[in-house]
This record gives sequence, C-alpha cells and structure tokens, in this order.
Amino acid sequence: MSELPLETYYDLTQVGEVAVSPDGDRVAFTATEYDPDEDEPVASLFVAPADGSREPHRLTRLPGAGSPKWGPEGDRLAFLAGREEDTERRVGRDDEDEENGGDDPKSQVWLFDLALGGDATQLTEFDEGVREFDWSPEADRLVVSARDPDEAEEAYLEGRREEGAPIETERLQHKLDGVGYTDTVTTYLFVVSVGEEGEPDRLDDAYGGGAMEGLRGLQPAWGAGDRIAFLSTRTDEPDDTMVADVYTIDPDGSGLKRLTDGDLGCGAPTWSPSGDRLAFAAGDPENWCKPSEVYVHDGEGYESLTPDLDRTVARGGAPRWTDEETLHVAIADDSRTRLLRIDGVGGSGSGDGESDDPERVFEAQGDDRALAGFHADPESDRAAIVLSDPADGQDVYSVGVGDLDADEEPDSLTRLSNANEELIGEYEMPEAERVEWESDGWTIDGVLYTPPEFDAADGPAPLVVAIHGGPISYDEPMFSFAHAALTSRGYAVLRPNYRGGSSRGRKFAETLRGRWGTVEVEDIAAGVEFAVEEGIADPDRVFGYGFSYGGIAQGFLVTQRPDLFTAAAPEHGIYDLRSSYGTDDSHNWMENEYGLPWEESDKFDASSAILDAGEIETPLLITAGQEDWRCPPSQSEQLYVAAKKSAGEARLVLYPDEHHNVGTPERAIHRLEEVLAWYRRHDPAVEEESEDIHGRLEDGKDENGDDSDEDD
Repeated sequence: MSELPLETYYDLTQVGEVAVSPDGDRVAFTATEYDPDEDEPVASLFVAPADGSREPHRLTRLPGAGSPKWGPEGDRLAFLAGREEDTERRVGRDDEDEENGGDDPKSQVWLFDLALGGDATQLTEFDEGVREFDWSPEADRLVVSARDPDEAEEAYLEGRREEGAPIETERLQHKLDGVGYTDTVTTYLFVVSVGEEGEPDRLDDAYGGGAMEGLRGLQPAWGAGDRIAFLSTRTDEPDDTMVADVYTIDPDGSGLKRLTDGDLGCGAPTWSPSGDRLAFAAGDPENWCKPSEVYVHDGEGYESLTPDLDRTVARGGAPRWTDEETLHVAIADDSRTRLLRIDGVGGSGSGDGESDDPERVFEAQGDDRALAGFHADPESDRAAIVLSDPADGQDVYSVGVGDLDADEEPDSLTRLSNANEELIGEYEMPEAERVEWESDGWTIDGVLYTPPEFDAADGPAPLVVAIHGGPISYDEPMFSFAHAALTSRGYAVLRPNYRGGSSRGRKFAETLRGRWGTVEVEDIAAGVEFAVEEGIADPDRVFGYGFSYGGIAQGFLVTQRPDLFTAAAPEHGIYDLRSSYGTDDSHNWMENEYGLPWEESDKFDASSAILDAGEIETPLLITAGQEDWRCPPSQSEQLYVAAKKSAGEARLVLYPDEHHNVGTPERAIHRLEEVLAWYRRHDPAVEEESEDIHGRLEDGKDENGDDSDEDD
C-alpha cells in the first residue's frame, strides 16, 4: 500500500453548496480547489445537467464564487463573488474613483444569463460588499444585505485601515472569530433592480443585530406573497443573548412585523410556494443541547412541526418545500445526517393546525455514507444532494423528488460529479465501518477507518483517536483527506460519538452540559479499550487527535487518563474556562452553560483541565491560530507551559493570522506533517535512530544525546 503524499492536498477538490434549477434541468454547485502558486483555496461555480448527460461545466474562471441562486425562470444564475469590478462599471470613472479602488474587491452579486451566454455581469456595488441576497418572485429585483456606515462610522473604518490604529468599541460582543473586532455599523436590507440603473432602496426598518449577526447574517428570503423575511435581534442588549427573531417586511420598506416572540434562536426562513406560510428552523437560545425544531408560521401564528422528534436539525440544514404542503429537512439522527419529510403542512398557528407525523426518508442513502448537502425547489421534480463516501469522495447527485422515499437506490439517483476521481484512482482510500461499545451503561457508537484490507487477525494497528468538536456535533462515515493520509500510513482511526453529541436527542447531549471533562472522558477511554480488546489497536501505540472540542477533550484525557495516549495532538482548544471568558467570542454560550466565572468559580474550575496539568505525562503537540477567537491561542500557550513544567514533553505550533480553522493549503499540509512527525517521534515501534521532520531523533534526544526541548 502506497502512502498518500501530503502534497497531493493541492490536487484535492471539495464540493460545497448545491442548488437545483426550478425546472429541474440543471444543478449548480460550488467546488473549492487549491492554487499552489498563490497558496490559497479557490472556489468556483459549476453547472451540470441534472440527467448526468455531460460533465459539469465550469462557469467561473476568476477566483471566488458562493451562494448560487437560480432565478425563478431557471435561465439566470446569480452568485456572490469578490472579483475585480465589471468592465462596464469601470468605464468613465474619474481620478478620485480610481484612487479609491486599491482595496481588495468586496463581495458583490454577479449574474450569469445562461440563455445569452457570456461572462457574468455585476449587479451590485456596495462599498462594504454584499453578504446575502435573494430573488424577487418576478426576478426583476434582488433583496441584499449590506453594511451601511454613517459618516462617523466611515471615518472610524477608514482610520482602522491605517497600520497601528487603535481598536475602539463599547460593544459587549467585541470580537467574532473569522470576522474581526466588531463595530457599530448596521447591516440593512436593500432592494436592487436587476438590469436597470438606479440607486438601491434601503429598507430602514429591516436591519440586523445581535451577538452572532456577523456570523449568521440576516438570511433574507423573498416570498411569492411579496413579503421579505429576515432575522434580527432587537432586545435591550442584543449582544447579551442568542435570540434571533424572524421578521417580515414589504419590499417598499413598510409593514414591518415580528413573527416570533423573542424566545428562540431562529434561522433558515423559507417561504411556501404560494408565499402564505413561512418555515424556519429554531433552537433554544440558552440551551444548545435541546434539539432545534422545524416551525411554520401561517400568517397568524407559529408552531413546531417536530416537537416530539427529539432530533435536531442538522448543522447547515434548512427546511425545503417540495410542494405546497410538504417539507424536507436534514436532521441529525443516531450519528447520521438524513432526510426528514413533513407532510400536510398547514396549521393555524394557534396550535390546532395539524400536520402528519414526520417521517425519516431516503433510506437509499445507506449507512456507510453521509448526506453533506440537500436542495429542493417546489417547482422542480428533481432534488440536488451531496453525498460523502469515505472511499469514493464527496460529490453532487440529483434524484427524483418522488424517489426521496426510496429504500433502495432508485434509478433516478444520478451522479453528476466525480471531483476527486484521479486522486482516488491513484491512491487507496480507507475502509470505514460503524462500531459500538459500552460505557457507563450507555451504548456508544463511532466510525472506524482502517487501511485497505486491514485484518485484525494479522495484528493490531496503531490507533488515532480522532475526537469531534462541538461538543454538539457527531461523526459519520465521510470522505476525508486527513483520514486517507493516516490510514495509508498504517493507522486505524477511531471517531467516537461520545455523550454530549447532538444526534441522539436531548438527554444524550445534556449529560455533558456544564460538566466538561466527565462523561466524554469515560466514553472515549472505553472506545480505546474496545479497539484494544477487539485486536484493532496496539495499546502501546494509541494517539490523540482533535480540533476545537476535540482539543479540549484531549486536555481532560491526558490529565485524567495519563496512560491512555502514547502521544496526543490537542489543536485549537480551551483548557482554562475562567481565562477564556471574555477573551473568546463565546461569552453567551459559556454563561448559558456555566454561569458567570465570578459567581460559579467551582463549576469553571471543575471543567478546566489546566488545573490538573501536574498529571500530564503524555507528550503533547499543541497547536493554535494566533487570531482564533473561538478558542484563543493563550489557552494553548497555557497548556504548553504547564505541560513543560509538569515534566511532560511538549511542542507548540502557532499559525499567524489564522482563525478557528486551517486556512491555506500549505498550512493544512504543515499541520498533517507535524501530527504525523509527532506520532512517529513517540511511537515505540519506530526505529529509534530515524529522524522526523523536526530534525530530532525519535527517542526525543538530539544528536548529542541531550534532552531536546527546542520548540517553534
């Protein structure tokens, strides 16, 4: 078996958003590729015939494309992109305009007319860019969301562009990961004409707000009844809550109405085909362990369509109307993302409306691949889906809407892309299976990835315990470059779905609420014991791996179970809840779960692994992004110094300008190089005289035989 070279990450293609046209003839999707010269991801827009009669056609050849949305007639496709200004808009500009054009281009709405052909034309021109948009029912206008600073705010923003300028704020939510330090600029909805000159009309009563508005947006949706739905938070202290209400407004800016009552965190509003009902997803703004539900507002009131389901809407999931009375939505269900159908959606909003019991559908998906995307249009007889298969890649498919009930793979299921055909054809991908074990009276499940043709009867493998983030999340069999890189080097990878995850209902999730470092430790350790007992894992070669809460969990594991891991790699985690409060962007989440640190100090301390750092014996590779404001880098630095002080071997890697992710392909490759080298460096089965990428011998000694403690 040949190892998957890490530099082939540049050959990877990652399929993203998907949208089926209203006539069902075409599917648009985005795909991210990687430019080795510029060392950056490049998102492009593709269109494929829904019947699979030809290969996908690349529409964009300039970097950047997202949020594809078909016009109501299906002949035009709009999208967001930050690209150089349209030639037609540049002609005749004066010198002042030229002097102000030196900044990187902002995201604007662009349009392909697929009937006429040719390049995309620019539809909007907002100084601060466009974040979201939707078509009007007649396709003659767009509603867009855009920041609109006043003169004082504009002066502040201009000053902030100067090197060394101070950051000034009085906002409670003073930072957001990936967004930056926040300001007071308001985001409004604007109505823009398509194909006609003129200034956009600002809807003064349609504005955003709230702690997370910079991440969630306003999510505008324009319905057939000529009302625009959007999200906003308008409490006394919008930065001190996770509430997001649904509002509607007329396109002329009149008739503002709030549809929800300030007790939900709402998202993904979507109108019924007639425009008289509005579906949306919503969760408890104070307890993210309670499953989010699908609601519908019928013009008089709103009610949940899934109150007794005890399963949450999947992350990124949105209710989609497939006809006037039917919704489909992706849910998290027993460590599986799957479709739910809700029939008979009507209702009075007063609680006496009825809909049929929700039904889990599309068994044809199978149990060994994940539903990574879904889009339907009520005018179309086909839906678009993204399926992720550990051995076969993540790709776009179309399927007949009538076949979404299929138990077996229907003839209408058509593969439209094969994004990583060459990579998968040249290198063997892992085999994956679902496994179960017992822990503290619970049956815990996980996904086991193994090298191709692995057989425990031939001897155990080194095991990487890959721990998901969240903790409100879950793992299912998916295509992953990192998994393939590990298994091609002989590792088995176990991804445990520990208590605290989101796919098995409220009780399962709440077992960990306010008790980090308890039940998940038991479940993960029991998973390792299971893998050893089954002959899958070598107990002397077990390695920790995980990002975000996956890093947090490793902090607890190496302090409470110091003999569990041979070496561990906690990435972008939190290890001291007290000092994290206020330095991250998650003060509302933390307060909702633990209270305030000066009032509930014992609870904060009980869930801070740093206070048990004296127990650390495990060699730790600790990584962080220097601008990660979800899990601040100071947290990783604390763990690193504590590990060094406790006589544990440790290495610290900080990525400049990086947020709560790994952004560039070079850094993604570097991360895997570091992790693999750390495992080899501490693997007792690796020959002692072999050097790793750190220039050190595998036994932790330098060439002179002294302890090697130098770190980046």
